[in-house]
Order: sequence, then C-alpha cells, then structure tokens
Amino acid sequence: MSTPRWRFDAVASLSAMRWLPLVVGPAALLLIWALVHAAGLVNPRLLPSPLRTVEAVASGLWSGDLAADLGQTVFRTLKAFAIAIAFGLPLGIVIGSSRRVYSSVEFLIDFFRSTPATALFPLFMIVFGLGDLSKVAVAAFSAFLIILFNVAYGVINARPTRMLAARVMGASRLRVFRDVTLYESLPQTFVGVRTAVSLALVVIIVAEMFIGSDNGLGKRIIDAQITFDMPALYGTILLTGALGYGFNLLLLTLESRLVHWAGR
Repeated sequence: MSTPRWRFDAVASLSAMRWLPLVVGPAALLLIWALVHAAGLVNPRLLPSPLRTVEAVASGLWSGDLAADLGQTVFRTLKAFAIAIAFGLPLGIVIGSSRRVYSSVEFLIDFFRSTPATALFPLFMIVFGLGDLSKVAVAAFSAFLIILFNVAYGVINARPTRMLAARVMGASRLRVFRDVTLYESLPQTFVGVRTAVSLALVVIIVAEMFIGSDNGLGKRIIDAQITFDMPALYGTILLTGALGYGFNLLLLTLESRLVHWAGR
C-alpha cells in the first residue's frame, strides 16, 4: 500500500520549518551588510561587499592556502580540547564527589578561571617556547578550567531525591555514583564542554595572532590587516565564526542524543 503524497509533503514542510530559523539570521546579516555597502554608509575600502568577501573565501579555499590555515587551526583547537577533556572530566568528578574537596580548591579554580587567558601568554611562552606547544597548552589550560568547574558543579549538585531513591532500593554507594550521580551531572558537563571548545578556539586564534605562527586563521587575519586586504580579513573572521558555530552545533546535537532526559 503506497503512502499518500500529502504525508511526504507534510514531512518536507516540517523539515523546512525546522531549518528555517537557522537560515533567517545569516540571511538577515548578509542583507543588512549588502544594504549598508550599497548605500555607502561605510567607506567601501573598509567594508567590502558580501559578494567580494564570499569570493575571497571561496578563492582561498579553492587555492588551498585558506584550507591549510583552517586545518591547522582546527587541529590545534581539537588537540587543546582533547587535553582539557582528558584531564578535566576525571578531576572534576573527583572534586565534585566531595564537598570538602570542592571547597578546598574552589578558590584556585575560580581564580585561574577568572584570569584572562591572554595574561598567561608570556608565562606559557617562557615555559613552552614559541612553537605550537605554547599555543595548545594555554588553550588547553583555559578549556580545562571551564570543564573542571562545570563537571564538579554538576556532580556536587546532582538531585538528592534520585540518589536517595536508589539507596532505598538497595543500590551500593558506588552504583549510585555511577548510575545516578554521573548521569545527573551530564547536562552541566555538556554546558562546560560547549563553553570550553569555544574558548579553546578563541585562545588558539588569538595565540596565532600574537604568538609567532607561520599558519592558522589568526595569522591570516593579521596578514590581511597588514596588507589591508579587507575582503580576506572579513572572510577569515566570518570563517572563524562559522567554525565556532559548527563546533557548538555538533556538541548540541551530541548532547540531545546522549542527554535526552535533561529537564525531566
């Protein structure tokens, strides 16, 4: 028996409606940008048209130069993020499992978390040198603190009613921690993870700009500024924003699959 055509049309319509909000924002930005450029409200040398900017991005990706810089930035960001996850998750669980331990290190976590990453550049340059290691290290450290804080906060603020219910049903302390507390902490953990990957990208970009680098999107932004290549400058900035949005969207999708019970 064939499925009625109206059902396919309904599904297609719902799918289009779901993606429509994601398109409205970028379309509005490009429209306003084009109108401002066409009206001459900003000097055309300072604000190129969206078309020229997109052409600069497409040309850079096609030639391979921009693609190589994009790959280097993505690699450094993922490397720093992986290090932050590897150390931040287990330490956050350990610290969050005891209020005494959390209280004893809370000041240190908040102190370093509140310290701007750029202020730490000289220290990391002295310790790790001017190569990629210093860039990745300072980004990993900044992301690590965000993950550590959010994981510990999620574990320590797990809802006691569910843990009490598990204990009443005879679950051991270890099983309560593994099957209840850790799952309860996942929503807050993902908040930290999404914030951490965005911060890692920001720190990597800034490090590529101001700590000696031969490649990367940050280096490309500085080069475009020096040569006054405004289409390349705006295009690279848009690409970094799209990259950060892509990371966040990927983690949001993963969170919706793994933490589908959040808020229930």
